Amino acid sequence: MNGGEIVARVLKEEHVKFLFTLCGGHISPILVGAKRAGIRVVDTRHECNAVFAADAVARLTGIPGVTAVTAGPGITNSITAIHNALMAQSPLVLLGGAAPTLLKGRGALQDIDQMSLVKPTVKWAAAVRKEREIYPVLKRAFQESKAGVPGPVFVELPVDLLYDESLVRDWYVKASSAKASLTERITSWYINRHVEKMFSGVDNFAFTKKTKQPLSYTSSQLGKSIGIINSARQPVLLVGSGALMNPTEAPQLAAALSKLNIPTYLSGMARGLLGENSAQQYRHHRKEALREADVVILAGVPCDFRLDYGRHIGRKTKLLSVNRSATDLTKNRKPDVGILADPMDFLIGLANHAHSFKSDGWADWKMKLNEREKDRELKINEEAQLIDETQGINPVKLFIDLNNKLSPDAVIIADGGDFVGTSSYIIKPRRPLSWLDPGVFGTLGIGGGFALGAKLVYPEADVFILYGDGSSAYSLMEFDTFVRHGIPVTAIIGNDASWSQIARDQIEILKDDCGTVLASSQYELVAKAFGAAGRKVNNIEDFNLALNEAQASVKQGIPYIINAVLAKSAFRKGSLSM
Repeated sequence: MNGGEIVARVLKEEHVKFLFTLCGGHISPILVGAKRAGIRVVDTRHECNAVFAADAVARLTGIPGVTAVTAGPGITNSITAIHNALMAQSPLVLLGGAAPTLLKGRGALQDIDQMSLVKPTVKWAAAVRKEREIYPVLKRAFQESKAGVPGPVFVELPVDLLYDESLVRDWYVKASSAKASLTERITSWYINRHVEKMFSGVDNFAFTKKTKQPLSYTSSQLGKSIGIINSARQPVLLVGSGALMNPTEAPQLAAALSKLNIPTYLSGMARGLLGENSAQQYRHHRKEALREADVVILAGVPCDFRLDYGRHIGRKTKLLSVNRSATDLTKNRKPDVGILADPMDFLIGLANHAHSFKSDGWADWKMKLNEREKDRELKINEEAQLIDETQGINPVKLFIDLNNKLSPDAVIIADGGDFVGTSSYIIKPRRPLSWLDPGVFGTLGIGGGFALGAKLVYPEADVFILYGDGSSAYSLMEFDTFVRHGIPVTAIIGNDASWSQIARDQIEILKDDCGTVLASSQYELVAKAFGAAGRKVNNIEDFNLALNEAQASVKQGIPYIINAVLAKSAFRKGSLSM
């Protein structure tokens, strides 16, 4: 069993089904070993997208996503996606090739100080230096990625530890001869000794799983929380991605929220948790609701820029926060009750006492929130009629029509600025784990990779990428990957020939569109060049026809791009946040 096969053995033991990669000589034995072990190896056109795909798998399954990339540029190309996973608290394992152990620091191909580069952007990192270390180090990597606050980990695997020992000896060892100089004989002895150390003891796999104290709330914290909620007249519950760290238990969390019946807002991976038409979920005027609430419960949500660093919550409001992260628990605002625990577990535990809540006392508050919801929905529908579509499609109308046609199993991948921001007001995810966005890092370019991972996890689901025309360029090449691997997804590109989210404020404040102008390109031709399909549409009627075509296309296994030319819209004016 060579090093690549040992890696594959660990992946099988950890229930990994997919290995995402971009090939390289430093990692070939890992890819071949994984394939022979029955793991599906999916090669992308950029390492970043391989990591994004692994991130999506991790978010949807709870099993760490795995990516293997080659040394040097393979590692550096992965950094943005890895840091996105760190901030999104996604469990990932990044396997990185490296120069041969004997040639580190001697000018070998693609040899850089990878550990110094990667360590600041992962939760844990290790460099393997002997073949017998591969198994225990990888087993610990999986453990570390899931423990406490999940996150990405990195394991560096030098190329000479991955191939068969006999081949490596052929590379390294030159037989000494009687005519060899003293220096040559000493060098040969040193190399032989180095190789012996590299491969000795490999048959003795050993890993001792470290038990870590689970994050758990106390009965005292639960009792105090029940008392605070019972005293509330205008409570608000905000559930975020941090409450979905155990995705397989999402249905239990949804049931718990329904039992609690507290007015609820959902964000990030929690979107869709209560389905399409929950009476307790609110989508609009969140800022006003938080400011007027007398009790706010943050479940897996930090007080970062998305809550204006805590200023969205009224000064006199009782704040109850539960989070796996001690840092996020108290970020920018100290809660009245801070609970370092898994938010999902806490909410399920809280729901067991839902019978004690005086929820009928919240009727007036819910009526007020409902009136605001209806008013905002009315204004959105009015906005859908405002734009003269001779200049392109009204994006508000586009999303209303798309939302009306989404199937119950649809998964939405949100990759863009202004276009995607508009969608978040209108699109109603149908079920838990059916909305994926980058998370707090706000990374553009997640579309292709996230869609790849989502479609592999949910092969029967309709997977839509919502692209801005700016963000689409980061992963349009992955349509080649979709075609080669039989991954039929639909991409909708909002084409307004602009980086609109930036341009809107930049032009108004600085009176210049420098750097924000794009061409109204024929993006659908990219799909066709790779053997997929697509259409450019200029009005809402053609958009709806294209949606029907896309549905028929993906059923035949053919990915599809809808290049939707947009009219200019002021729907999100003033939405830029820092």
